[in-house]
Amino acid sequence: MKVITQEKAATLIQDGMTVAIGGSGGSGSPEALLRALKDRYIKTAHPHNITVIGGISPGNLTMDEVGMNIIAQEGLIGKAICAHFGMGKAFGKMVAENKFPAFTIPLGVYNHLLRAIAGKEAGLFTHVGLHTFVDPRVEAACANAKAKALPPIVKLAKIDDKEYLFFPSFPVHACLIKATYADEDGNVSLEHEALIGEQYEIAAAVHNSHGIVIVQVEKIVPRGSLRARDVLLHHRLVDYVVVSEPDLSLGDYNVPIYRPELTGDSKIELEKLKPRVLDARKVCARRASMELKKDSLINLGVGMPDGVASIASEEGFSNQLNLSLETGPIGGVPVGGIVFGASINPDSVISTADTFDLYNGGGLDMAIVGLAQVDAKGNVNVSKFANRVIGPGGFINITQTTRNVIFMGTFTTNGLEEKIQDGILSIQKEGTIKKFVNQVEQITFSAQSAIAKKQNVLYITERAVFRLVETGLELIEIAPNIDLEKDILQQMEFTPGISDHLKIMDERIFKEEKMNLILQELTSK
Repeated sequence: MKVITQEKAATLIQDGMTVAIGGSGGSGSPEALLRALKDRYIKTAHPHNITVIGGISPGNLTMDEVGMNIIAQEGLIGKAICAHFGMGKAFGKMVAENKFPAFTIPLGVYNHLLRAIAGKEAGLFTHVGLHTFVDPRVEAACANAKAKALPPIVKLAKIDDKEYLFFPSFPVHACLIKATYADEDGNVSLEHEALIGEQYEIAAAVHNSHGIVIVQVEKIVPRGSLRARDVLLHHRLVDYVVVSEPDLSLGDYNVPIYRPELTGDSKIELEKLKPRVLDARKVCARRASMELKKDSLINLGVGMPDGVASIASEEGFSNQLNLSLETGPIGGVPVGGIVFGASINPDSVISTADTFDLYNGGGLDMAIVGLAQVDAKGNVNVSKFANRVIGPGGFINITQTTRNVIFMGTFTTNGLEEKIQDGILSIQKEGTIKKFVNQVEQITFSAQSAIAKKQNVLYITERAVFRLVETGLELIEIAPNIDLEKDILQQMEFTPGISDHLKIMDERIFKEEKMNLILQELTSK
């Protein structure tokens, strides 16, 4: 193990290399290494044409020069394969503008493909992604036009008459990852990190590809001072260490300040968390919370779905649920916003790859995730819309393998203004963009597949609730004070089925006071 400067580390990345970037949204980004890489490119035009691979690309949901946005430089990037581009909007903008070929794959596929690369396997066979845009019969995981001109990264395979997707392995020449400490031998620990992401899988894949493992840490500590159970990367997997103190000016982004309630080192009183304001997001979260069952294992998606955790805390039944995030934490209350992926007071924190082993096999009881578009068949799009390339993150793994799935979001978007008071919802100004469309721009969730697997699927908005039936969407509830024709049917590009038992949503959802929800019993695990 050698301690080097970030500038020296940048010189180790050569033209045309495949480089794995660590981090997940607002956590674990190797900021110093990314900045050094960009600075070298600006000065020397090298390295150029590198392929970057990653999971939830680091960023803060803005165009700020942080995370993946730092290396959003034409010529520097030759290709990208990531699970999610949404957190770094500048980088995602380059993908949408076809500046370089890009592919988006499910987060669990990315993690397990890293394992296959590390193990010298031919690649990864998986059922995850069938009948979605990842399927070669649909879009073959292409995020833009330039990707379609390249050889495919995924193939269709059959084993014992069952269909699978096959992702071939490839060498990974270098990686840039962040950790907390390294000792004098190069053993690396993650004590202050909110997540155990894919750092190990990345390092193992690079090491066994005879590549270069570069780790950014806060501090070098004496030999033998790290607890063995805290060491994620043994020094045999680490080639170079760069010391860079946390940039406290970043605020919550990249979790630069050690928060022991996120790592499980201490607990805080959940009652001190402020209740959410009563808005459309809270309405959707409350309605989704009415579907929760005691002791169930539930995944919450990023954005609006993380509000369910706040409702559970506000209603006082957080301790009766097991909220799980694909990034690894189970239990506690997930953190929203750019630090999504971490949880306050988690019961356990495991790696992302291990989490997807559980998810892929149907280990979740329920999933509550977002929606951007829904079509007449019930297909959902969250990955590519309105000239934006986002990527699926863990969405496909989660929604394709979970028995009970809830999608949630506002009914329309772009300028929507609503007032919620005294048990009723009033639409002050309708959004100009319809979310319920004839055909989604990209299939991230396949209704056809869900019906075949007999999944229970709900679509919850602030003014209407639908369920998936064999013929497509069926309207089952509308909000108080909402006009069926004007506020719902006229705001859709298609006419849904309407239940013979159409009812009004529970008025408690639209009132300031607690709902006093009582959880249903989980009938089976």
